[in-house]
Amino acid sequence: MGRFLAIVIALVVVALLINNWQSERKPTTKSEEDAPVVAPAAKAPATVAPKKLAELNEKVAEAASGAAPKKLAALKETVKESVEAKVQPTAEAASAAKVSKPEPNPQSATKPEPKAESKPKPQPSTNPETVKLGDGALLGGIPGEGDLTVEQIETWIADPKNSVVVEPELPLGLAAGAAGIVGLEENPLTRAKIELGRQLYFDTRLSVDDSISCASCHDPELGYAKNTRFGVGVRKQEGNRNSPVAYNRILSGAQFWDGRAASLEDQAIGPMANPIEMGSTHEVVIQTISKIPGYKKQFEVIFEDGATIENAGKAIASFERTLVTGPAPWDYYQELQNFERAYAADIEDLDALQEEDEELYDEYMELKKASEANPISESAIRGGELFFSDKSGCTACHVGANFTDEKYHNLGVGMDADEPDLGRYEVTKEDVDRGAFKTPTVRNIAFSGPYMHDGSQETLEEVVEWYAKGGHPNPYLSEKVKKLDLTDQDKADLVAFMKEGLTGSFPPVEQGRLPK
Repeated sequence: MGRFLAIVIALVVVALLINNWQSERKPTTKSEEDAPVVAPAAKAPATVAPKKLAELNEKVAEAASGAAPKKLAALKETVKESVEAKVQPTAEAASAAKVSKPEPNPQSATKPEPKAESKPKPQPSTNPETVKLGDGALLGGIPGEGDLTVEQIETWIADPKNSVVVEPELPLGLAAGAAGIVGLEENPLTRAKIELGRQLYFDTRLSVDDSISCASCHDPELGYAKNTRFGVGVRKQEGNRNSPVAYNRILSGAQFWDGRAASLEDQAIGPMANPIEMGSTHEVVIQTISKIPGYKKQFEVIFEDGATIENAGKAIASFERTLVTGPAPWDYYQELQNFERAYAADIEDLDALQEEDEELYDEYMELKKASEANPISESAIRGGELFFSDKSGCTACHVGANFTDEKYHNLGVGMDADEPDLGRYEVTKEDVDRGAFKTPTVRNIAFSGPYMHDGSQETLEEVVEWYAKGGHPNPYLSEKVKKLDLTDQDKADLVAFMKEGLTGSFPPVEQGRLPK
């Protein structure tokens, strides 16, 4: 009787141990068995099972000491079989962990058909590409001549590098304002998007009668503006404002003379639906684009939702953000002047400097060479110094790397009319904005006459005279506009500074090569 109780106790102990050990293991579901197994080394079950078996045998021996040999042997065999049965799935999982894929289910009646090998689709690099703007590297269009074919577009746009995000680096002069770059978080640049925007910018098919493109009023040959007093749209209609420039917009937020477009993207699509400018509707523009296979293909690849008016705006804005002015003579002059002030003592003896600090010497020689290659007259230098002085007050509005505060001011221009253009007031309805218009950049201003929001001043000489006399008095005249005590030489020097000191290059751009 005692031996029988010992055997029963041993079986109970074994059952409890097995149950406890099993509860510590995570059950394996069918979906996990079908998936590749990578078991953590610390929990590999293939090494646990033998230990558990040994422990159980020891417990049996202790509990059943004195039991009949045959009964004890049978008990041990029962325990061994029970434990091995419980361990088997885990051992198989551990074995599967040694391979990258699970073995096919042996119970399956048929083997799965092997999948046909396919070439992996090229994926763009996740690392942004830094590109210096101003040299036209992003504006040359898709290589080739004549109209763009679908095949040329497909080949070009399939290149992964054209989908990589471009981080723009601004050229000397504008680079000082890099912290003011606008719009790239919402609309990152890529080569593909810039190229699509270039095509749309020069395409007259976006207008109601195929006669007007963005470039019609913002012409690269005319300083990305128009040499007419007012913009001219479809059917030779005239607006009531001068065409603002389309360059250096990467440093500008709200657009148009009155700032009614909150972003460059909004500005890009505004003229399309203006009855005087391009005379179409956004719906018709997208219908037109979608019927052109080359455009349809590009929109589908670049944008998840394909051709929409918002995406058209994003593409054109991306192109316009690459239109920047290159370094001007004043920029080179300032670079050299700043160096000479900082290292005045070092450059007194150039031979000694070359021997003691060849790197600093080489830097100085490079700055001198660049300044000599981009000369600036004494009159323009005087004009630059006057421009930044309190005597002229120019930098009250024309400030920063792009020579504009991006704000709105009433200069009195046009305020003597019976019904004057109220500018920013029409957007905000605030009295302080009556007759106020956005400060334009002065970079490359020599190309963009006539001047002022209404094109009423033909030359820069007229502009300087306007400021010198204090503008036109009116109740809303900006407090920054005051009569100036300038000599004729002062005025001539200011004009020289703007004409030659602030004139840099425009990047070369392909104006043709549009989809058929």
